[in-house]
Amino acid sequence: MIDPARFVAHLGEQGVSFYTGVPDSLLKSLNSQILAELPRERHVIAANEGAAVGIAIGHHLRTGRPAAVYLQNSGFGNLVNPLLSLADPDVYGVPMLVIVGWRGQVGVKDEPQHVKQGRVMAPLLDALELPWAVLPKDPADAERCVKEAVATAVERSCPYLLMVEKGSFAEPAVTAPAPAGAGLPSREEALVALVEAVGDDPVIVSTTGMLSRELFALRAQSGNDPGRDFLTVGGMGHASSIALGLAMREPDREVWCFDGDGALLMHLGSLAVIADHAPASYFHVVFNNGVHDSVGGQPTSIGVIDTAAAARALGYRYAASTADPAELPAQLAALRAHGGPSLLELRVRPGNRPDLGRPSRTPAQSKRAFMAALAAPERRAAGPGEDPPRADPA
Repeated sequence: MIDPARFVAHLGEQGVSFYTGVPDSLLKSLNSQILAELPRERHVIAANEGAAVGIAIGHHLRTGRPAAVYLQNSGFGNLVNPLLSLADPDVYGVPMLVIVGWRGQVGVKDEPQHVKQGRVMAPLLDALELPWAVLPKDPADAERCVKEAVATAVERSCPYLLMVEKGSFAEPAVTAPAPAGAGLPSREEALVALVEAVGDDPVIVSTTGMLSRELFALRAQSGNDPGRDFLTVGGMGHASSIALGLAMREPDREVWCFDGDGALLMHLGSLAVIADHAPASYFHVVFNNGVHDSVGGQPTSIGVIDTAAAARALGYRYAASTADPAELPAQLAALRAHGGPSLLELRVRPGNRPDLGRPSRTPAQSKRAFMAALAAPERRAAGPGEDPPRADPA
């Protein structure tokens, strides 16, 4: 296995001393090493993967040196546009080392949302017409690979992609700073109170990561599952847009988006689109623990903004903030009184219980159950030119 401290030192020897990206579970040890070792002027946790490429380009334009960009392959789509339309040697020709955690690699058991992405990674990388390699797990071989990768990127003025397999990095010897959160409720405690206050009739769209797992566990434990929960197990940052698409066709039933701070920041511009279309039935709750909790607890940049004020500035009718689950009935009453789109920031502490399970249904099964629940008990009237809602038979 590769020592993350030696990996960072070796990259420094090759002239790569600046890092940016979106944290990944397979790169958790490397991410922890970078976070603990490097000052902020040498490390930026970006809002999304494409933005990380932009930051790396800016670094190169001023220093002439390549940066390292890290990500999980689930965010590869966010990366492709700036990689090809800006950094590619056919455009500006910007050298950088792109370190990609390979979730869903063929032959390695993984969650359903990663399987397709992992299986098609090799042909996708070939289609980019950029050099790439799988990072060897042997430390000496890894150093030779990295040296060649950086040299190739510089010589050809292009990005070089390194695919990192599960178990490539050893645990770091350093400990990243513990995130703040003393005195705040856990996300799961807040979720229990929120679900009770929302009630059984509304539709709920929950974001990627631990929050959806906790919502599924809550329904299983309580035995009270109305079937109208859509768990967004992939596509980080898109739960709010899924909720918008639902709310625009669900005017008589509330649609609640249960979001996270990292997901909110990843596609913050969606709030302006939500506000522009302004479904009165749309309500948005952001569980803000200040970190990317599902992949190691690395901090987000949410702490520098006033989330409620940002939502109002982006056009939401109403927005507020609380860290007290006991306030939720009153807070939700205020959201409902103002109408949607309205937002509540719910501040919680990082972390989750260690025995938290995963949804036992496949995404396809969840989709069919969700659509069936929305179509029952009566078929709602369709708009002009539309078919009435129905369950997906697929």
